[in-house]
Amino acid sequence: MTIKHNQQIQHNHFRKDWQRRVRVHFDQPGRKSRRRNARLTKAAAVAPRPVDKLRPVVRCPSMKYNRRVRAGRGFTLTELKEAGIPRKLAPTIGISVDPRRQNLSEESLAANVERLKSYQARLILFPRRAGQHKKDDASVEEVKAASSAEGIVRKTGHVLPIKQDAHGFSERKASEMGTGEEEAYRRLREARSEARLVGVREKRAKAKADEASAAKK
Repeated sequence: MTIKHNQQIQHNHFRKDWQRRVRVHFDQPGRKSRRRNARLTKAAAVAPRPVDKLRPVVRCPSMKYNRRVRAGRGFTLTELKEAGIPRKLAPTIGISVDPRRQNLSEESLAANVERLKSYQARLILFPRRAGQHKKDDASVEEVKAASSAEGIVRKTGHVLPIKQDAHGFSERKASEMGTGEEEAYRRLREARSEARLVGVREKRAKAKADEASAAKK
């Protein structure tokens, strides 16, 4: 609806006390120090255990990103079974479990089983009660070494990082191409066009030949 005559402003609600509803972030430095203190408090509370859990290596979804790998939610039950780790024991020793995830390839299964076995080889289990050592518990010397500041592992990713595997292709510069490879894209387009129009051109040439033979008669 257009405004006429005295050009009045409709519904002029200008007294809304907007200063109370503005969100500012002047507390950002304080929040930064608060997050750091929370991380240090958590690390001291769970020490000598790492602050994070061991996670599997999975591929990113979609064709655009599936060449990359990242940390998954948890290991599958098949991976735990292949590594010889009970599913109820895994969360208690710092291994994340995802019962919904499925293994779709032998390569990912083998890679995550190897990751679990290398984690088991580095794992030091403290006895639940002092002086009562069970079958899988570490020795007294290993417990002392792990309790020292040098033996504590803060993050699992520092010991078992997720590395990007080498791709099966690489890009080349134009100067690195050999002779005869100039204008390769244009040649591909021309070859595709010729393959698409071969029937039309044959039909046109046949019609032209028929017209020429009819003219001679």
